[in-house]
Amino acid sequence: MKFFHLSDLHIGLRLINRDLREDQEFILRQITELAVREKPDAIVIAGDIYDKAVPSAEAVEVFDRFIAGLTASLADTSVMMISGNHDSGPRINCFRSVLSRQNVHMIGLPPQTEQEFIEKIVLRDEYGSVNFYLLPFVRPSMVKQVVGTDANGNNLSYNDTLHRLIGREQIDDTQRNVLVSHQFYLPAGKKADEVERMDSEIRTVGNIDEVSADVLERFDYAALGHIHKPMKAGKDVFRYCGTPLACSVSEAGQQKGIIMVELGRKGEASTAVLPLEPLRQVRIIRGRLKEVLRQACEDYVTVILTDRTDLDSLDMQDRIRSAFPHLLEIRREQVRKADYSSGERVRTSMDPFELCCSFLKTADDRERELLRDVINTVQEVGKE
Repeated sequence: MKFFHLSDLHIGLRLINRDLREDQEFILRQITELAVREKPDAIVIAGDIYDKAVPSAEAVEVFDRFIAGLTASLADTSVMMISGNHDSGPRINCFRSVLSRQNVHMIGLPPQTEQEFIEKIVLRDEYGSVNFYLLPFVRPSMVKQVVGTDANGNNLSYNDTLHRLIGREQIDDTQRNVLVSHQFYLPAGKKADEVERMDSEIRTVGNIDEVSADVLERFDYAALGHIHKPMKAGKDVFRYCGTPLACSVSEAGQQKGIIMVELGRKGEASTAVLPLEPLRQVRIIRGRLKEVLRQACEDYVTVILTDRTDLDSLDMQDRIRSAFPHLLEIRREQVRKADYSSGERVRTSMDPFELCCSFLKTADDRERELLRDVINTVQEVGKE
């Protein structure tokens, strides 16, 4: 059994001030070409199809063209996808039963009642059945009717919620099982702060969304989405494939790709990364103005100027924009005073919670917990 694992398409994303439609269409065509070449039995998309819960008409058109191209070129290939935290579950869930008859499985919502279970798609090869469990992004409040609450009637933690939700499934351990999920799974013994996260990811204050990766142990492969940098969640077969295209400057220089998974007999699994080459790279160019200008290119570029002397702001910006037609931003490594007319971005390393606490110096533990909850709620609502 051969299948592709990709995730976090974020169709409709803007990279700082740049529309990425052309770049996303380019990379999606490349994925289709790889699929035509390799002829996988299934293509799995592990969430965050769109960048916003209510995608633009243009974003929907891009995705529609991608899926139409896949199904036209690979009529016998199953296409499976789940919603991520950036998606609207109910919207992804629309026409679910109709699409399934076309071998396209779009699952937007987790089980909603005690009678419902995680959507399972069964494919077969010469070694028997492969069960794909399609679990969309889950917040504890979404499934409390299924998994219950704590002794005080409060929502369970993300960790307890996912363990209960997956634990109620009747998984046949003699067969090959694949989980498709969009959560923050943390390898045993690792702290959330030790996991490198990209600027394009939504991170909860206090990492309340972390889930212990031990819940994945019953699966032969876990096709994970949510983390934008390729990484393993403890084992070679528990994988985040990362985004197919850089979604932030923090991803500059990363080699993007999709994972091709091959399952043999029970217990036999191998993976290979199929590299993707973008239409334009995301680069950070650092140096003095003269050095920077000598590196003119068509890529998406963040320029970091290290000049110690003052520069004519307007002339400097014009020269840089001329050298880099897809310029993202200009930063100064050392700035003597704030220049609000230059349009240069001012950055801080403090997250929203730290910034608020720096103003509310006398906040007690209860008030800090309330602040965490407010910020996490605002961040979630902001993507809808």
